[in-house]
Amino acid sequence: MMETEDVQCRDSVNSYFVRKVKTSSDERRALPEFYSYSPAVGDGSGTEFSTAHKDRITGVRVYEYPYYGYYSNNYINGIQLRYGSNWTDLVGVNYNRNEKEMTLHNNEHFVQISGKYYSGYISELMFVTNEGRSFKVGQPYGISFNFYPTHDGSELRFISGRQNGFALTSIGAHWAVYYNSTS
Repeated sequence: MMETEDVQCRDSVNSYFVRKVKTSSDERRALPEFYSYSPAVGDGSGTEFSTAHKDRITGVRVYEYPYYGYYSNNYINGIQLRYGSNWTDLVGVNYNRNEKEMTLHNNEHFVQISGKYYSGYISELMFVTNEGRSFKVGQPYGISFNFYPTHDGSELRFISGRQNGFALTSIGAHWAVYYNSTS
C-alpha cells in the first residue's frame, strides 16, 4: 500500500494541494501531472481572488446583474463555491439578490466551465458535471471560452481571477484529481 501526503503549494496568486507519494525507495515525489490550469479570460482589472480549498467542491452559487433588455449590460457580479458543507466568502458582490445555485450529487464534480466575456466583464458562465448536468447563468453575449482539465480523472478544484467591486472581470480554472483523505 502506498503512503501519501497532501502538500499545500503556492504560485504567485493561488494556493493548491498536490498529493505526494512515498515510493518503495522511500523517496517522495510530487505528481504535478494531475494538476492543470485553464488560463484566465477577461480584461483582469480589479482585485485578485482565489477560492482554493482542500475539500471537494459540492456546489456553486452565481450572482447576476441583469440589465433588462440589453445583453451587453448583463454581468456576473459574484460567485461562491461550496466545499463540503461550507460556502466560500462571496467573490464580487450580490446586487438585487439575483442568485442561482447548483448542488452536486454524491461523487459528482465539475469537468467543464464555459461562458462568455464582453466589455471587460464575465457575462455568462456554464458549469458541466461528470454526470452530464449543466448549470448556466448570464447572457450569451461576447467572446466565448471553454475550460476543461487536461488529465483524465481531474475535476475543478478552484477558480481564480479578478473582480472590481461591481462584477467579475476575469476567471480561470484549476483542475486536479481529488483524493479523499479517508481512502
